[in-house]
Amino acid sequence: HARLDAGLTQARAMGARVVLVIAGKSRPVEHADRGDRRGAIRAKLLDWLAVGPHGSSIAAIRKAHRSHGGDGALYLILKRSR
Repeated sequence: HARLDAGLTQARAMGARVVLVIAGKSRPVEHADRGDRRGAIRAKLLDWLAVGPHGSSIAAIRKAHRSHGGDGALYLILKRSR
């Protein structure tokens, strides 16, 4: 959580409009809490973003282009700073 929040704080301070988040590819398992198993960050990322301090600064979330990680990454489109 801390790294994600710190990265978004830095991106907003720089005036960035798009942030690439590498979360890893999700594994085909049940949607229950994954605990320590692989894919846990990817499974919880959208929840973290929604309830985190930067949730209101995110305009959209999109799947990354294949050259930027495809299914293992997301673009966070940030709202313009005022």
